[in-house]
Formats: sequence, C-alpha cells, structure tokens
Amino acid sequence: MIAIVYPSKLQGEQVAPASKSSMQRACAAALLHIGKTIIHNPGHSNDDTAAIDVIQKLGALVEASEIVNNNTRQSIVTVTSKGVKPIGPAMNCGESGLGIRMFTPIAALGDQSITIEGEGSLVKRPMHFFDEIFPSLGIQINSNKGFLPIQIKGPLQPASIIVDGSLSSQFLTGLLMAYAARDNYDVEIKVLDLKSKPYIDLTLAVLNTFGWNVQHTNYESFRFSEHAPLKSVIEYTVEGDWSGAAFLLVAGAIAGPIKVKGLQLASTQADKKIMTALKSAQASITIQDDGIVIGSITELGASAKSKLAAFNFDATDCPDLFPPLVALAAICKGVTEIKGVSRLAHKESDRGITLQTEFAKLGVRIDLEGDSMKIHGGAFIQSAKVFSQHDHRIAMACGVAALVANGPVEITEAEAINKSYTDFFTHLQQLGAKVDIQ
Repeated sequence: MIAIVYPSKLQGEQVAPASKSSMQRACAAALLHIGKTIIHNPGHSNDDTAAIDVIQKLGALVEASEIVNNNTRQSIVTVTSKGVKPIGPAMNCGESGLGIRMFTPIAALGDQSITIEGEGSLVKRPMHFFDEIFPSLGIQINSNKGFLPIQIKGPLQPASIIVDGSLSSQFLTGLLMAYAARDNYDVEIKVLDLKSKPYIDLTLAVLNTFGWNVQHTNYESFRFSEHAPLKSVIEYTVEGDWSGAAFLLVAGAIAGPIKVKGLQLASTQADKKIMTALKSAQASITIQDDGIVIGSITELGASAKSKLAAFNFDATDCPDLFPPLVALAAICKGVTEIKGVSRLAHKESDRGITLQTEFAKLGVRIDLEGDSMKIHGGAFIQSAKVFSQHDHRIAMACGVAALVANGPVEITEAEAINKSYTDFFTHLQQLGAKVDIQ
C-alpha cells in the first residue's frame, strides 16, 4: 500500500485507538482466568488479532459481539477459559514482540510440546532469555540459537530466579502472569536493570484488576501473595492507546488544533510521557473533561513558522515514543536531544538508523551519538518519497511530518500501520487531512 499525505490543516475530534498493550495483556489474563472474561473496547490491530488467535490456540473460546450501552452499539470480546490447554502443536504470535515474550512463558504452563512461531522482523529479534531461564523452571526448550522458531514443553514450575531486565520488560510480563496463575507464594523473581518500568506497572494493574496479588520492591523483587478467589465473570475495559495517540497529539501540535478523546491521564502506560515532551516543546495544550485539545503552528508548507521549541527528553523507558518525537522535533526550532537510542535496535526495524534515513529524505538532519539522538529542526519539511521499512511507527511518523511539508509525501509499504493502528490514515482524513491511498 502507498499512502500519499498532503500538507493539511487539521480540525475536529478523534477518539484514540484501543491500547494494544492493554488489549494483549487482557487476552493473556482472560486465558489464565478460569471462567468468563468480557473485554470492552477491544482493539483490532494485527497484534491484537494475533493475541486472540494465540489464546484460542492455547484453549480459550473467544466470541466477538456487540452490546447496546446508552443507545450506542459497542464491541466486546467474550473469553471463556479453563486455563492453558493447547489444542494444537503450534502457536503464531505474528509480528508482536510483546506477544512472543509474554505468551511463551504462559504456553509453558501446559504439559504438551508446542512450537512458538512468529513472522516478519520477529524472526530476527533475539529470544535468548528463554534458553537462559526456562531450564531452571523445568521447561524443556529447543530454540534456533536464541531465535524463532522455539519448541517448548512444560509444565512450568515456579522457582526463585534472577532476570535481566535491560533488553525488555516483556519477558518479565509473561513470567509474572504465569507465576500468578500458579498461585505459588514461596517464590521471588529478582530483576536486574529493569527498563520500561511503566509497562510493568500496566502488567501489575491488569493482574490486580483480575484479582491476583502481585507486589514489587523498587522493581527489583516481585512476590506473589494470597488472594480471594477470582470472580467467575470478570469485565475489563481496554484503555485508549497513548502510543497511537502520540501521533495524533503531535499532528495536532503542528497542524491542529484538534481534540483527542478516550485517553486516561492516570494511565500507567509508558507513552503517556508524550505530554511531558509536548509541554517541553511549548505546544498549546488544554485538558478538558472529555479530551485533550492541542494547538498548532501558524502556517503550513514552505512558509511554516513554528512556535514550537527544541526540547530534551529521556525515552529510555518509553522507546516507542521516538518516532512521534522525531516528527515533533523536526518542526521545533533548534536541536532536540532524545536519550535512549540503545532501546531501538531490536524493534520492527533498527529505529534509530531508520528514522535517520527516512527523515533525511524529508530534509531533516538526525545525528546518532552513543545513546542520544539529536534532531536539527526548524526547517520546512521536504516533499519526498519515503519507505516505512515495514515499521508501523515509521510510517505514522512520516505521515505526521507530511502535514507541514512543502508538498506531498509518499509513504511506501504504508500497510505497516496495521500492526498497531489500522485506522491511522482514516483518522487523519476524518480530521481534514488529504490522504490518497493506493
């Protein structure tokens, strides 16, 4: 798919997409919950669809339907589960890094051999932590030298272990969920150098909402406590997605004003920190009861005069914010510095290099210096043809920057957005952007 985004002024309101981080965790908890779970506001991105497929492969019954609430039809997903009882020899997590790292320990709760598969860039992403940890938990594992596909055979036996949290928090999420489901209160998971702590906050919030009791000490030690029996029917509402909404908020800051609805300001999602960056860039922000109103620059195109200022930001705990932050920084006067580049190497692309390459085509200079990225902003965005590198967030970042370019920006392989935010270009159109899809 090719998306051509033209310089456009935005206005109106848009509801943020459902959080795939929240949705995938809800699917995992629903599988582990013996009973019925009703998931409200379910997501429908590729990663969400992959999560639903995985829990079905692991034995859950899933039904999508609609209900009427306050005269409005709303989608729900009902999951009925008897625990992890795989119905086949394999499960496929698509291109979801969270999916593969979270569901593999959960799949190991079963006692049959199962092959863990993935697609796209996921087959090139390191999974060596499974080889390092699983044998100490009684899990047989046969991996492709730390890469997919991986064959495992449980059942997982909880034990006190030490986990390296410097690469990703996603494996820890899977362990926390699997341990919680075992109701073993005599074990401890110790974690070294944990990154992305807010994502663990989200995991704990989901577990505690369902009724499990998991506590931590300074994110270095996690323990499991007794809890009341879980309810036979649990209802869970998926949050609005701060990761996807970050692109809408930046779009509003440079080409709005618009109102973004459906976000929880008290959310534990890491990417809520986009608000900190926007404030540092001196964007116009008004918090209202039903949404966030975010303002804009004065003009579009080659004559654009930005009121936004360069800023400094540490994205170590929220690396998914790099792409929208680069789109923002490209418009800001001066040199913006973002820390945490080391967290980008094992994403859907090597995002530091990809952002540097594709934004150079738009006339934006990006320097990579150790763990820092410096974006030289303030010049107008050039009309160009860019490549998503099969990375959903790169496609969206280029789409946002195109709103204030001096001509159309053509994005190839733009279907990459389906991984997380299927309606991204449609939402831009609804806000008044001219977008041609080919």
